[in-house]
Amino acid sequence: PALTSFLKLTPRPIYIGFGSMGNPAKNQDTANIILETLARTGVRAVLSTGWSGLGTDRPLPENIFLIKDTPHRWLFPRMAAIVHHGGAGTTGAALSAGVPSLIIPHFGDQYYWGRRVAELGVGPEPIERKKLSAERLAAAISTALHDSGMLERAASLGAKISAEDGVARAVEIIRKHI
Repeated sequence: PALTSFLKLTPRPIYIGFGSMGNPAKNQDTANIILETLARTGVRAVLSTGWSGLGTDRPLPENIFLIKDTPHRWLFPRMAAIVHHGGAGTTGAALSAGVPSLIIPHFGDQYYWGRRVAELGVGPEPIERKKLSAERLAAAISTALHDSGMLERAASLGAKISAEDGVARAVEIIRKHI
């Protein structure tokens, strides 16, 4: 109920979460960057603690709502933008939501997804976790929230993905090759 009430307020918040990524030893640094960014921009945010407990080490201002586990497919369409690590599942849910996606890759395929999202024009250029700063994050969030072309492309791609019946298509392809 508290999350639903927070989501009813305007403007729509952004989501920030890194899922299973994150280093508990660097949580304080990451939280400081996020809090400084949100203070600079005045943006409301839903902050996911993830596996590392991000944001749980301090009281948070009223413009930040802390969550643990919330289904991305339900939450993301209610956001203005999604800031995440770029895992395949999170990226898919973010693209389906039809809002810009800013990827902060930590390792592996997350770099690919960050580049791909930027190439599609549905999110700003990715920011490597080791290069994350309040300045870079604030600039990227501003782009995600205010670039009208990016907002339109993200909405269009989200509508296309949501209209797909992926399971039926997969069955069709498998049957074709059997």
